[in-house]
Amino acid sequence: MITLTVGLGERSYDIVCGRGLLSNAGDIVAPLGRAGRKVFVLTDSDVAPLWLGKTVASLRAAGLDVSSGTLPAGEKTKRFDSLMAVYSMFADAGLTRSDLVVTLGGGVIGDLGGFAAATYLRGLDFVQIPTTLLAQVDSAVGGKVAVDLPWGKNLAGAFWQPRAVVVDPDVLDTLPDDYFSDGMAEVIKYGCIRDRDLFARLDEAGSREGLRVHIEEIVMRCCDIKRVVVERDERDTGERMLLNFGHTYGHALEKYYNYEKISHGAAVAVGMRTICSIAERKGLTAKGCADKITALCNKYGLSCRDDAPYDEVVGAIASDKKNLNGALNVVLLRDVGDGYVYPTDGGFWL
Repeated sequence: MITLTVGLGERSYDIVCGRGLLSNAGDIVAPLGRAGRKVFVLTDSDVAPLWLGKTVASLRAAGLDVSSGTLPAGEKTKRFDSLMAVYSMFADAGLTRSDLVVTLGGGVIGDLGGFAAATYLRGLDFVQIPTTLLAQVDSAVGGKVAVDLPWGKNLAGAFWQPRAVVVDPDVLDTLPDDYFSDGMAEVIKYGCIRDRDLFARLDEAGSREGLRVHIEEIVMRCCDIKRVVVERDERDTGERMLLNFGHTYGHALEKYYNYEKISHGAAVAVGMRTICSIAERKGLTAKGCADKITALCNKYGLSCRDDAPYDEVVGAIASDKKNLNGALNVVLLRDVGDGYVYPTDGGFWL
């Protein structure tokens, strides 16, 4: 078992990773509060048949009073109107401010459930148990919780740190290849912004099967990069913006398709290539970065190209939440492994 501590003072918490850890989730969750506290497990219709029973059994074996609720799987669930359904589940379960929410699922459940926990009764503790690669390496860590609005992705949200993150790499064995590829976009992102050696290691492994034996180390290396960034910039005003590499254009692409045709990881892959191509033309990024990223993404089943009209996607960037007084900070690479934040105006995308 590998443990990392996200050091945020009184909001500090552990990221715990180990194969088969889901069966011992109760041992991690129970010490976080009073014995016998109520725990509500929120999951989705894809995850529930696979992992809900094992999770609930472990929590109950640790002496916790457990109830659960299931939402439809998919990005469409991560919308503001889903919050009422979650609040209703919390109320029916009789949750109080001394109780705890467990989000068991991918980024949608983690973000939605975390935001519901942050806002119900002015804040409930919650624990993330991510079941997708994307959530394990990225969205479950760092305390950003949110829902999508019609005007853009993650526009209603909060900073609400979990009490713990429980990562069991064994659950990834049930992921379809397209879901694994989706998460690999975020893994590749970490190599791009902070770790040339990680980028090279992913290139050498070359496939999902090639990564399998090293998956714990890969997941925790990504978590460690994010841990360091979050400790330095919890509220996303400076260095934490590095974690948005590829996301500005990627989020706009998701919005263009109304969050239906393209997955988050696929959109980020397109966004990484697009931003690097622009920056290379402007002399802001070393030549060849876009090609290296494209080649690595392709190895893991990610296309870095999309047919959406460029002008229309760029038009959606105007509503990006990273806009500050008309200026948008984007993340560029000096070279692979060396990301930086660059302030732009509308002319950058031309």
